[in-house]
Amino acid sequence: MRAAVYRGPRDVRVEDVPEPELESSTDALIRVTHTAVCGSDLWFYRGDSDRDVPSKVGHEPMGIVEAVGDDVRSVDPGDRVLAPFKISCGYCEFCRKGLHTSCVNGDGWGGDNGGAQGEKVRCPHADGTLVRVPDRYADDEDVLRSLLPLTDVMGTGHHAAVSAGVDAGETCVVVGDGAVGLCGVLAARRLGAERIVAVGHHEDRLELAAEFGATDVVSERGDEAVERVCELTHGGANHVLECVGAASSMALAAEVCRPGGTVGYVGVPHGLDGGLDLFSFFGDNVTLRGGVAPVRAYAEELMADVLQGTLDPAPVFTKTVDLENVAEGYRAMDEREAIKVLVEV
Repeated sequence: MRAAVYRGPRDVRVEDVPEPELESSTDALIRVTHTAVCGSDLWFYRGDSDRDVPSKVGHEPMGIVEAVGDDVRSVDPGDRVLAPFKISCGYCEFCRKGLHTSCVNGDGWGGDNGGAQGEKVRCPHADGTLVRVPDRYADDEDVLRSLLPLTDVMGTGHHAAVSAGVDAGETCVVVGDGAVGLCGVLAARRLGAERIVAVGHHEDRLELAAEFGATDVVSERGDEAVERVCELTHGGANHVLECVGAASSMALAAEVCRPGGTVGYVGVPHGLDGGLDLFSFFGDNVTLRGGVAPVRAYAEELMADVLQGTLDPAPVFTKTVDLENVAEGYRAMDEREAIKVLVEV
């Protein structure tokens, strides 16, 4: 089969690789039809994080079930499914409490599983991982485009909002204008926030944030951004979504969080080699909650809203490529020409 393979910094190629096969009675084989390039993929792409060379890449698969093991009960061959970025068993202590990313039997999509930016993947623990799309929507391309972000960025933005404690009638601040931050705006609106202040550096992305429900946008940087947010929120917000992971964004989140408030953080940490300065959190009794998003825990409720037309994260996809041109998708995101790239397989 064909699959994207990482060969070194800024070198992703589509190559012939062995097809995955069923290895366990709880496995399923998926023919991938849609996937995506993630902002987190850019860390290895740029050489900012370690990754085996060569290695298959991608972690946001959607497709059609081709075969299942004898013990799989939730899906059948021919079903349309989407899958979170993390494989989970569904029955361990942490899956049962909704923390699927800490599954003791968890796995990823690379290696022998095929890499989700490829023609097929093997899904261990199919019953605990796969989310079946109702048959009536299985071939509706518009709906599928709106569902694909549930594999990662929409669930991650939602985790930031939930972790920050966003509720109806509240004011919140969303730090970051990438796909996760934009989905954080959607999530905050979905949870009923009355005022949503989006902070970012790119005018086109902040325009999309406003379309998604941000009531105010802030494009200033550093201290000027802090001053502007505090001016808009009369001293800060009780709920702050940190959707970048950089030292500067975490510091900004702490500064704009009202004393006694909560920062929900989901940005993959980077640039924190010197540690995180906790004094701002300590001094104002600011709570820090979040981490890697257990998107499987949110999949059904978010899918229900997508299917009834009240939630649509599809506009985060601003470029579409086919599998053979996935390298162009990486380049476009690396150079900020695209927010998020959809890959049609």
